[in-house]
Amino acid sequence: MAGQTNSDGVKTTRPSDRFRLRSFIEQLSEIGEVEIIEKNVELIDIAPRLDGNPKAVLFRSVGPEGAELVGNVMGSRRRLAAAFGVGEQELLATVMKRLETPIAPIEVPQTDAPVQDLVLTGDDADLTRLPIHLQHALDGGPYISAGIDISLDVTGSRRNIGYRRLMMRGRKEAGIDLIAPSDMRVGYASFVEKKQPMPVAFVIGSHPADGIASVAMTPAQDEIALMGALRSAPVPLVKCRTNDLMVPADAEIVLEGFLDEHGWREAEGPYGEYLGYYGHVKMNPVFHLTAITMRRDALFQTATISGRALGQTDTAQLVSLRTELTMWGALQGAIREPLAVYCPGSTGGMHNVRVSMRQRYPGEVRNAIASIFASKADVKHVFIVDEDVNIFSDEQMDWALATRFQADRDLVIASGFRTIPLDPSLLGSNMGAKAGFDLTFPMGWQKNPAFSVPEAPTLANVSKTSVVAALQSGPKHFRELMEATGSRDGRDTAVELDEIRSSGRLSRTPEGLYQLREGA
Repeated sequence: MAGQTNSDGVKTTRPSDRFRLRSFIEQLSEIGEVEIIEKNVELIDIAPRLDGNPKAVLFRSVGPEGAELVGNVMGSRRRLAAAFGVGEQELLATVMKRLETPIAPIEVPQTDAPVQDLVLTGDDADLTRLPIHLQHALDGGPYISAGIDISLDVTGSRRNIGYRRLMMRGRKEAGIDLIAPSDMRVGYASFVEKKQPMPVAFVIGSHPADGIASVAMTPAQDEIALMGALRSAPVPLVKCRTNDLMVPADAEIVLEGFLDEHGWREAEGPYGEYLGYYGHVKMNPVFHLTAITMRRDALFQTATISGRALGQTDTAQLVSLRTELTMWGALQGAIREPLAVYCPGSTGGMHNVRVSMRQRYPGEVRNAIASIFASKADVKHVFIVDEDVNIFSDEQMDWALATRFQADRDLVIASGFRTIPLDPSLLGSNMGAKAGFDLTFPMGWQKNPAFSVPEAPTLANVSKTSVVAALQSGPKHFRELMEATGSRDGRDTAVELDEIRSSGRLSRTPEGLYQLREGA
């Protein structure tokens, strides 16, 4: 980054656009993952165009000001994988590997920060300058849904990031959802206890790597270093204009401000939540805007949260990946050979999960179930299968449930667990139940022909001999007799077997193999 040369031939520390959101949208467009809408769209019509859309949507002009907006950027596994240059099946392993090596950020001067090309303070810092729109019919107001929050704890020693929404309350204020357990909630409580406002910044318009880092549960003293890990490059940071926080210099937009010291005091919501239902009105803190900084051609980002196709929302895909990361860590400490994990986005990204494993010892399946029950993933239902079942296939999972599961033997139920309060099935309870489904065969199942899965026949080791000669070397399957005789028809082999049977020389083993009678 340092030592770049601008168009005038002058050395600059201005970050490249490699991890800019707009650059990623251009990349998605090249692989057919973006719907581009050229005509002007009113803000009320944005959400219907995003709801259930399998693609990211780039609006070239929204609202009377003609702002650019993009939504549903992370709403598919393929798009998340594209952000890392890998296939969908390699995404989880890639993210896990990169998170092992946090990369510290670097600082750039304010004069070289693209996100501070425009700086709006005082009366110019006005939320109505942004295309904030109503996302669901019964929401409490227009929401900013793609905001990465950046804050420090009350000692100033630990930096925290998260993915959080803001409900617009006017030109200068917004409600923030700070009910669920989180580091930011704990940090804010410390500020409230000391009767101090908490400085905070919200980054709007980010590369998916930054979004994944913001929801990861990987411990780190400086969570910005997790962004660097997933980028495989240091994050360029710039100091805010109205507080001392450092924010990504290559972002699209940053909102600077603070949460006041009065705590959870104002109504926020309702809001269409990631489980596919409305969250109720809650008392939450208030964010006060002090500055807006942005690129000259800033691209506003909105995240899809709820709707007709839950699995195609940004939130479901982000949460699914986080759940898989957490599950894998739990399984590695519980069993010898986990093979794959998957959390379908259609369950909100956490409640139903699938695990493929190779059994090494009796009882390992129960170990796997128990480890996920106790993990931070907040999973409700765990489905464990053997290595021959493709956990990414709904059909194969249905088949395993139908043919390898007995409810009185293979169902594990436990209660009294921590829950996600948004789950409507709780009916107001603050604790819930979990269920584990053991869809595996007994240890050593691979050696039992009763558990063999029928496959289409193929011929190998073809020779030219008679059926009798082939059987003289031992019992054979019908296909093996076709190989021995060189038949690619099978009917001729059946005729030869019938001749041997008619002479009284043919019998069958209990497994169905053909053999010559003893002494024949």
